[in-house]
Amino acid sequence: MEQRERRARREFSEEFKARTVELIETSGKSIAQVCRELDLTETAVRRWVLQARIDHGQAPGLTSDERAELARLRRENKVLREEREILKKAAAFFATETTR
Repeated sequence: MEQRERRARREFSEEFKARTVELIETSGKSIAQVCRELDLTETAVRRWVLQARIDHGQAPGLTSDERAELARLRRENKVLREEREILKKAAAFFATETTR
């Protein structure tokens, strides 16, 4: 069995994704056909189509804006946890320094 060579990860702009989804919705072509024509993976394009449906209220799930906010809040939460740990260590250090 021949093993396929793994394709390098590519990134696409939000405009490209939106235009691809629009092409699928307006051309009457299947996702598979559009993917072949544009040399895209079906898995990625199916995710773009689903996310567009979610963003337009046609499917349940987190919108793109909600996903971006969630990612931002998770990063902020991580920083706050790290800062809290630093402050706890500093407080413990200064507490032992004042008792000496």
